[in-house]
Amino acid sequence: MRNFKTLLFIAIFTLGFTGVANAQKMGHIDFEKLVAEMPETIKLKSDIEKLGKTYQDEIEGMGKKLDAKIKKYTAEQNTQTKEINDTRATEVQQDRARYEQLRQTAYQEMQKKQNDGLVPIIEKARKAIEDVAASKGIVYVLDASVGKGLLVKKGEDLYAAVKAKLGF
Repeated sequence: MRNFKTLLFIAIFTLGFTGVANAQKMGHIDFEKLVAEMPETIKLKSDIEKLGKTYQDEIEGMGKKLDAKIKKYTAEQNTQTKEINDTRATEVQQDRARYEQLRQTAYQEMQKKQNDGLVPIIEKARKAIEDVAASKGIVYVLDASVGKGLLVKKGEDLYAAVKAKLGF
């Protein structure tokens, strides 16, 4: 019985110190807000908007030409032969297909440019967070932007320190 009490005392004493030793510093940061405010993200957004405007102008121009061609062909269809009308119908279908292809290509290229541009920005933000956390002895950093799900923010907010590390 005495050995049991001694072992129980040693176990409680050891677990108590282990619990204190395992108490880790935690921090949090609104990662979405950080990335959105980075100068690189703002420039990327501007570049994508410019590219989008270019594509939009090109698509609208092609759409106007297609509409004009359809109006012309529709107005002339009663004065043309069946063969010419069939050829024109095929031509309009091909133009519509090119128009839709341009729209899809523009969307895909803009998505690719955005994704390719965000990868190094996100990596730079993560590296800065890791550096700041390491310098402050913080072991865990929670993302405060995920659904705004942090109910209690008792850890250190790293937002200002990471912004300073990134230089903006």
